[in-house]
Amino acid sequence: MMKELKEILNTVLREKTGYITFLTGAGISAESGLPTYRSIDGIWIKGTRYHRPEEFGTYRYFSQNQEEVWQYNLFWKKMIEEAKPNPGHLALTEIEKLLGSRFRLITQNVDGLHQEAGTKEVYEIHGSKHQVRCSKECSEPLEFPENVPAKEYTEDLMPEDIDHLKCRKCGNWLRPNTLWFDESYNEKNYYFNTSYGIADHTDILFVIGTSGSTALPVGIVETVKIRAQWIVLINPESDTYFDAILKGSKTLYSIRESSSVALPQLGNIIEEILK
Repeated sequence: MMKELKEILNTVLREKTGYITFLTGAGISAESGLPTYRSIDGIWIKGTRYHRPEEFGTYRYFSQNQEEVWQYNLFWKKMIEEAKPNPGHLALTEIEKLLGSRFRLITQNVDGLHQEAGTKEVYEIHGSKHQVRCSKECSEPLEFPENVPAKEYTEDLMPEDIDHLKCRKCGNWLRPNTLWFDESYNEKNYYFNTSYGIADHTDILFVIGTSGSTALPVGIVETVKIRAQWIVLINPESDTYFDAILKGSKTLYSIRESSSVALPQLGNIIEEILK
C-alpha cells in the first residue's frame, strides 16, 4: 500500500504547488496516554460522574457551575502535563522540516503536544487547554495561570485557586480557551476561515486519528473532496464518519495503522522523494 502512496506523493510533490495538509484528532494523542473522546473508553462516552458531556461541556453549564468545571479541567491539566509527544507527533515535526512552506497542520486536539514536539505551523481549531480567557470576553486569551496547580479529579479548588481563576481586568471567572458544545466556530479563537482557506489550496489531505464527529473537520474534508484532491485516512478504525462520506471516492487512500506507525513511514517516503 505504501508503494501506491509513494506514487501519489511523487505526483503531488513534483507536479503541484498547493498545501500538503494534516488534520489530526484525539487518536494521535491516545498513544501518549490521553483518552480519546468517542472511543469505547472515551471521555464523551463515559461523561463525568453526574452528567452527560453534551450537558457538562457547555458554556451554559459552566456559567452555573464554575468550580465543578474547573475541577474537571484541572484534572485534564494533570493528564496533559504527564503526557509526552509520541512517534506520530515527532514524525510530523520532521515532515514539516521537509515540506517547508507547503506544510499545514490543523488539529482538533487541545493538548499542545504538536507544539511540544516542535511543530511550528499548527492551527488549533478547538482551542488550547494551555490557555484561558475571560468568560465575559473582556480581553484576549492568556497563558494558563502558573500558580493554579493540576489536581486529581477528586480534589476541590482552594480559595487561592479560585482567586487566580478570576479575570484581573473585570473580576469574572476565567474559562478554558476551548470550544464547548453550545458554541460556534469562529476565526478569532478557532481558525474557522483560515481552515477553509487551507482546504481550498490543499493538494493532499492526511486525516489522522479523528472520527469526523465535529463540524469544521467534516467541512475541511468535504471541501478537499469537492476539489477532487487526494485524501488519506490514517486510522486503525474503519467505521468512522469519514469512511462513510468518502466511500467510493477515487481520490481516497486508507492506511489502517496507528499514527505512530504510519507517520514515520510517511516521513521516510517524503524524504526519499525530495532527495
